[in-house]
Amino acid sequence: MEIHGVDHVEFYVGDAQQAAFYLCTAFGFRVAGQGGPETGLAGQRSILLRQGGVQVLLTTGLDARHPAAEYVARHGDGVGVIAFGVDDAAEAFATLVSRGAEAVEPVRTQQQGADAVTTAMVSGFGDVTHRLVQRAGDREQFLPGLIDLITPDIEEGEQLFSVVDHAAVLVPAGQLGPTVEYYQEVFGFSQIFQEFIEVGQQAMDSKVVQSPSGQVTFTIIEPVTDRRPGQIDGFLGRHGGAGVQHLALLTDDIVSAVKILERRGVRFLETPASYYDELENRLGVPELDVQDLRETNVLVDSDHWGQVFQIFAQSMHVRNTYFFEVIDRHGAKTFGSGNVKALYEAVDREKTTT
Repeated sequence: MEIHGVDHVEFYVGDAQQAAFYLCTAFGFRVAGQGGPETGLAGQRSILLRQGGVQVLLTTGLDARHPAAEYVARHGDGVGVIAFGVDDAAEAFATLVSRGAEAVEPVRTQQQGADAVTTAMVSGFGDVTHRLVQRAGDREQFLPGLIDLITPDIEEGEQLFSVVDHAAVLVPAGQLGPTVEYYQEVFGFSQIFQEFIEVGQQAMDSKVVQSPSGQVTFTIIEPVTDRRPGQIDGFLGRHGGAGVQHLALLTDDIVSAVKILERRGVRFLETPASYYDELENRLGVPELDVQDLRETNVLVDSDHWGQVFQIFAQSMHVRNTYFFEVIDRHGAKTFGSGNVKALYEAVDREKTTT
């Protein structure tokens, strides 16, 4: 069994049309298809969005017993499914269940002419599941016969994002180890990084797992309970348990991307000026112009392989939980954890000088 990458991410939302409008208007996604009871999607309304190699499916449950409706009732809008592309969905499903995954949906094939998509679903973390997707025929098809594709009647906008770089997964205290072991033993992921992060009186423990292909990466984080509660505890409380805090979307020009997104109305977290004042002392000369980074609030960190540039959008969620990250890798393989401490120290310096 080989996992090729993230085939798509399915958000469970209270209003798919409203969510689609925001993601298209602000982040530049395009509506690529839609489906509902009239296309065979019982009890739900779904809208397919695409940009570059990123596919987002927005699903609203029309029945209170639908998994999307139950998820929204517990957590609000959020990531409900992270789908993996595989060569043989039936074989992958059998393998994963034999290794201890819970079967959520059986193997199904949707076919329309020469186009066929076979899917199955297994358990992941918290209430997030994993759909296994095997595609044959026209790669533009999503779920033949269930999602009607739409041919855009307008020119494509800027393709800001290429793929999902990683997902940040927050779990309750004590669940980091078991969650990492689950992905190692069931999915064959490897742990590629770990770090204990202290920020003032707060602390968090993190480990990163990645598929053998290197195309699926989860940063898994738990709070440290003998320290003061922080943002991890806040997410877990507001979200109601484990979940995806953010998806990182990969871009090849983060400064231009941020400027475009800000013009479209996206709001990002602000960075204290003193962060950039100390940047070259901390990391040396960055590969992107410091003034450009300062103007766009983009953060930079480095590892043995290179530099990584990143910025976090403000959460638009009513519970202030889920948000997007924009990331630009210049060789770096890690996840900017050095920025956590640098930002904390910058904020502390700002407080002492004002």
